[in-house]
Amino acid sequence: MKRSTLILAAGLAAAAIAACTKQSLQATFDKQTTYIENFVTARMKADTNATLTRNGGAYRVTLHDTLSPLRDSLQWGQKVSLHYGCYTLTSNSVGASNLVATNLKTLAKQASWALTDTTIFRPDTLTLDGSLVTGLADGLLGVQAGDEGFILFTGKYGYGKSERGTIPALSALAYYFWIEEIFNE
Repeated sequence: MKRSTLILAAGLAAAAIAACTKQSLQATFDKQTTYIENFVTARMKADTNATLTRNGGAYRVTLHDTLSPLRDSLQWGQKVSLHYGCYTLTSNSVGASNLVATNLKTLAKQASWALTDTTIFRPDTLTLDGSLVTGLADGLLGVQAGDEGFILFTGKYGYGKSERGTIPALSALAYYFWIEEIFNE
């Protein structure tokens, strides 16, 4: 009887720890959502021509929105060529100190990165598919060539509990993007 009581107690303790961990994760994502919403609000106030698009878990603030019926919007399975700067979002703003990836030399210089491998400073071509993190894919859906802005999402829609290169686990991310071209293949 004592053994079954101990097993039951251990099971209840594990369930309580799991519940606390889940609550802690949700609290982290809620805090990140607040940072994102404050960032978006500030950007929208600073540029009255900016547009906001929400898709899934992503927020996209487009600063230079082409919204042209003559241009193709990026759809699932298509390719896009873009420049970007990826920042961890740990407050209501982004800056050189939280830049974690870029293909723009000017952003790398601002962050005081060593500029020894200059081959990385060119547009990347990505396919909008399941190989991208959910938040980035959701944010890119519908962009057009010439668009510039930010895609923001919580760690829930990023790399989750996994650390990825210089990106810490559970990080909210902000991608500053410049769309070069949409490929209709």
